[in-house]
Amino acid sequence: MTDPTPHDIVIVIPVADRPRHLSECLNSLLTLTRRYPYAGQVSVLVAEDSLDDASIEQHRAIAASITQQGIATHHLGSDEQKALVDALPEDARAALAGIIGDGTIYAHKGASITRNIAYLWLNRLQADGRRRLFWFIDSDQEFRVNVAADGGEQQVYAIDYCNALNRIFNETPTRILTGKVVGDPPVSPAVMAGNFLDDVAAFLTDMAHCAPQQPCTFHGAGRHADDAAYHDMAGLFGFKAAAAFRYPCTLESKHDHAACFADFAGKLARFFDGEHPTRRSVYEDAELMGTVKPARTIYTGNYVFTAEGLDWFIPFAALKLRMAGPTLGRIIKAELGDKFVSANLPMLHKRTVEAIGQSEFRPGIERADTRVDLSGEFERQYFGDVMLFSMERLMEATGPGAGTSEQENIDALVAEVEAGLHEMYATKHREIADKIQRLRALFNAPEQWWQQDTALGQTRALFENFIDNMQHNFGDDSRAWRTVNDAAHRARRKAAIVGAISRYRADRHIWHKTLIATTHPIQPSPLPQGEGQGEGIQSP
Repeated sequence: MTDPTPHDIVIVIPVADRPRHLSECLNSLLTLTRRYPYAGQVSVLVAEDSLDDASIEQHRAIAASITQQGIATHHLGSDEQKALVDALPEDARAALAGIIGDGTIYAHKGASITRNIAYLWLNRLQADGRRRLFWFIDSDQEFRVNVAADGGEQQVYAIDYCNALNRIFNETPTRILTGKVVGDPPVSPAVMAGNFLDDVAAFLTDMAHCAPQQPCTFHGAGRHADDAAYHDMAGLFGFKAAAAFRYPCTLESKHDHAACFADFAGKLARFFDGEHPTRRSVYEDAELMGTVKPARTIYTGNYVFTAEGLDWFIPFAALKLRMAGPTLGRIIKAELGDKFVSANLPMLHKRTVEAIGQSEFRPGIERADTRVDLSGEFERQYFGDVMLFSMERLMEATGPGAGTSEQENIDALVAEVEAGLHEMYATKHREIADKIQRLRALFNAPEQWWQQDTALGQTRALFENFIDNMQHNFGDDSRAWRTVNDAAHRARRKAAIVGAISRYRADRHIWHKTLIATTHPIQPSPLPQGEGQGEGIQSP
């Protein structure tokens, strides 16, 4: 018989030096809960991973403000995280270093380690026996969606998330659920360069046939992106590559092609923070239960689980690679089957903060004046793919609980996967390098009207800087490509991946024992009198 008691929902947000993002995220939660009341308790855990002291203080103040406004929000700072880790038996701490870190660094340790430490905190809630859902999201998301509208997009509160999640977990055998995101893509610019270059070239080709003072014709219903549309190597995931997308102009007042051209130029730099001006996804409404389907990928910025799901920590966290979610998803699919699902419950993803025109913080990205260097993120993406597809191959061969003591077999498998991916990346690299050169020639052609208009000097500079940054990051002599082409570096990364995979079964066993040994209650802390949704949470 289904338990009619609503689940308590604990929303967990890892955050690293993003006070503006965090504020927008949590204020959207306040709006959501006021618009869609929920009978269960809703609370928030902000898991700190900042380096800057000012950011930490702002995050703590934001958490306190949200608590005062009615949603109990606990700030899990570095000292408290360290106390959680130090409270573990010494042998467990050493054995779990690949999951929760070695206990020496609590700033910019990475989102995966931060999430896993948060799992330890959440585990201590379980002794009181209440039914809970743990919902992990990212700080650059909001509890609303964007929808297609005449003349562009609208951002709206269209999903009653909490009641929807409660219904799914009450009416189905679901133990872990993943949603998605709409708006900005969930993937790195490291794997979107080729398709964005196609779109920019298509934009310039179209513009070359337009009179600059003619009323803008880049309006009307545009195409909306699906998962495959973003990724340069969509074939890796069983999708077909998408053709070029036409840019949908977002200017609302009357304007000409020159104004559209300038506006588009102003958006180009945002690509390096993960925005995609030509390929955006929007929310499409559908009957909720009809969208609940078996899943294979975890979106680490939007996944929900019962207490049982604490057993599945983010794997290989100490490697700090991208693709941790898809890797975890493949493992969970193999072990949970139809208890692991996806549903049409996306969140609005906003890579940049409007006030500064870029992200507040992204690991693996370096900036100096107008130069943006993505080589760190590119490297984490490349070896994240090696990790993902090595685990996928291993599970196909060995079944659930991947990992084995036969390290030589894993070594050979990882080497084979990496060699295949290296060839694919090299092919894509050559294609992208050619596209950059063709785009440069198209843009710089002296007969183009934008090259002849003296008023467009600043706009031309934005295009030139974009092309230069694409060359710097994806050209023949790019730092990113030199890194993943370096034999010694590749050997070190492959060895680390092999070691992590070899330890995985043992890690799972020790983690499970640790969770059992450390379950004890966290006393609830009441909210201010007359406010909120009942009791909140505080640290043990």
